[in-house]
Amino acid sequence: MTTRMLRTIRLDPSDTVVFAHAAEPGEPAVVGSFMFWDGDPGALSGKPRQAFRSGFLGLGSFGFSTLVTVGTATGEEREGAVAALASRLRAQHGAPDDAAALAAAEDEVAFAEGLAEGHEAGTVIALTRSIEDDGVRERFRTLKPKGSPQALPVIGFIRTDEEEGPVEDVDLVALMRDVRR
Repeated sequence: MTTRMLRTIRLDPSDTVVFAHAAEPGEPAVVGSFMFWDGDPGALSGKPRQAFRSGFLGLGSFGFSTLVTVGTATGEEREGAVAALASRLRAQHGAPDDAAALAAAEDEVAFAEGLAEGHEAGTVIALTRSIEDDGVRERFRTLKPKGSPQALPVIGFIRTDEEEGPVEDVDLVALMRDVRR
């Protein structure tokens, strides 16, 4: 049995600069907003603020990734991702017992699977978190490659979801050109 799973992706080296700890490409990923529950997101600055604003959580390294891609996972890989997250929730995030940690990890992975459902493999998803009057708001954008999915790293994306708020335009062609220099 296979399931849809979010996986970290790195189109350029920027994640290694903007996050204190960047996820490795290809790791199973979750949204990871729970990483910021114990603090005041409004007081964050620098790399922690960047992780709050746009970071997905990679489950192998517990590092952050700006983008994830829709991929697949075997039942065994999914179980491993849930177990790894449950272990971290218990050891580092105050889960009261193994059962509570496992339930929370299952919820996080299921939410990530829900984001991946209905999208083709290779679809790229970006996240924006913001602080609103009623709490933290998460927005997701899906980006699909122009042409063949085998063309990754992708030079151009088309926007497929409309969202409220400011749009950040990124010149991926220029980024790729700079990486190659």
